[in-house]
Amino acid sequence: MINGAHISPLDAAAVLIVLSALLGYFNFRFLKLPPSVGLTIMGAIASLIVVGIDMVLPGSQIGAEIADYIASIDFHATLMDGMLSFLLFAGALHVDWHDMKRGAVPIILLSTIGVVFSTLLIGSGFLWLTAAIGFSVPFVWCLVFGALISPTDPVAVMGVLKRAKVSPTLEATVAGESLFNDGVGVVIFTILLATALGNEPFSWARAVHLFFIEAGGGVLLGLAVGWIGYRAMRSIDEYKLEVLISLAIVMGGYTIAHWIHVSGPVAMAVAGLLIGNEGVATAMSETTRDYLLKFWALIDDILNTVLFVLIGLEVVTIPKDTRLIVLGLAAVPLVLAARTISVSGPLVALRPLLNLGPLALPTLIWGGLRGGISIALALGLPDGPGRSILLAATYIVVLFSVIGQGGTIARLLDWLTKRTAKQDVVR
Repeated sequence: MINGAHISPLDAAAVLIVLSALLGYFNFRFLKLPPSVGLTIMGAIASLIVVGIDMVLPGSQIGAEIADYIASIDFHATLMDGMLSFLLFAGALHVDWHDMKRGAVPIILLSTIGVVFSTLLIGSGFLWLTAAIGFSVPFVWCLVFGALISPTDPVAVMGVLKRAKVSPTLEATVAGESLFNDGVGVVIFTILLATALGNEPFSWARAVHLFFIEAGGGVLLGLAVGWIGYRAMRSIDEYKLEVLISLAIVMGGYTIAHWIHVSGPVAMAVAGLLIGNEGVATAMSETTRDYLLKFWALIDDILNTVLFVLIGLEVVTIPKDTRLIVLGLAAVPLVLAARTISVSGPLVALRPLLNLGPLALPTLIWGGLRGGISIALALGLPDGPGRSILLAATYIVVLFSVIGQGGTIARLLDWLTKRTAKQDVVR
């Protein structure tokens, strides 16, 4: 609400689209940075300008009103209950099922055991960091932070893979892990948050049961709605209706997942894989295939643009406390170290069985970006003294991940490729 005026969802959407278009145009014409990096930087700068307006102009409330408006946007609901279903389906459409099957074992291990192990490592390290800086955060809340920051964001990761030159199998492995580990991470986050709030006593048996219900149910639901959509598309040849059916799969399937309490993200990833592979290959004419893929590419690009602008704008939600900045900066190497350990173990163990090439480890570690999903989970935390601590750390880690890692991964992999080629020549 600004000056007594209620902000409707349409108002918020209009402002975000206009702002995203302006910043996207400016980045394309002048900065020429990767979209995720450029939009996040400009969104953060815009937020800092908003915060600083009232400091520069005594008596001004303009900055405060704009900041209140930005903070009024329910990022958690916007992403988790709206954008995420479209983004995951659109991303999965472009993952080759045959390449992904060759990386199935590391995908399963990294998106399950890897996320659990990373949660424990980050939670333990975050407990020590908070105590060293002067905050008192219970261990279970540190584990909540570990759960929300451990999953890699499929939107950010796939944006990077479009620019990086890696083998199809490695690309499918990284994309597949990012598609499924966010669903697993959300389940782990839900279990730990209920424990932290005292709503449910922690039980390994209950945690494992809930995990299999949520994740397994998501897989089955994704297969069911994807198969129904596939059969419907195969029985007709009308591109407008088939595009509408794909929309129905996403919106209807995600709503059903919410109703029956299974993982919507996992369901949409599975449905997208089914339509993007079997559906595209056998259920569509060339005309339908062209329209459907271009439609979802457009949806993907628009929502990506809005998402990264939102990430940048969310800096206004960070309380003004220098210790929180220090904590966030210290959390960056902690998260990277946990990612390195949780990824290296499975890859080393699987090396005799699966050769993903010398770029596998650096791609999975430095290309494992954190993004909007982590921020959405952090913004969904209940009000309390620990919320600002977890939110600040999450925001700084995501900002570094999108800008620092996302802005350098393509050049890093290009350098490693050339170095490997030179070493092969020498041998």
